[in-house]
Amino acid sequence: MALPWVLTVLSLLPLLDAQSPVCANFRASPITDATLDRLSGKWFYIASAFRNPEYLETTKKLQAAFFYLAPNKREDTIQLREYSTIGNQCIYDSGILNVQRDKGTLSKQALGREHVGYLWLTKDPRTFMILYFPDDKQNVGLAFYVDRPEVTQEQMSEFYESIACVGMDKSEIIYADEKQVSARRAGQWAP
Repeated sequence: MALPWVLTVLSLLPLLDAQSPVCANFRASPITDATLDRLSGKWFYIASAFRNPEYLETTKKLQAAFFYLAPNKREDTIQLREYSTIGNQCIYDSGILNVQRDKGTLSKQALGREHVGYLWLTKDPRTFMILYFPDDKQNVGLAFYVDRPEVTQEQMSEFYESIACVGMDKSEIIYADEKQVSARRAGQWAP
């Protein structure tokens, strides 16, 4: 009598680990030369959600940011030039991102340690996301970038779906400061 019940329960176990078909689309993939070509150029920070206290505090201070990526395919690096507004101050920073092609990650040395993010390419080639601490629900984070300061409903919808897929809530999202985005659009501070 117990055997059919045990077999039924065991047959349902794979469903516990199943992901939504939408969530299956959101995962890091190996980084190719075509991926690096897609990342090349100017990008705008739009929004993010972080549970890691250090990343969360930094994000709360960030009013706006845009940056340029210039990949070096031979050395598996990306030159980063970033322009941010923090506390009504414009800050320029530059550095090198290391590319781990097989893992689908980008990393940067900062403050004496390596920060690693998983590159998530979206359906829309004009957007991408970086996932941090994917296996640590207490520290997980996701940042969203677009190639222009305006974001479409479809792009935001994909970001919202991604937030849900990593187990976060829309209420955890911190958006770029709209006043700073408007100033960028007006060309008040562009390199």
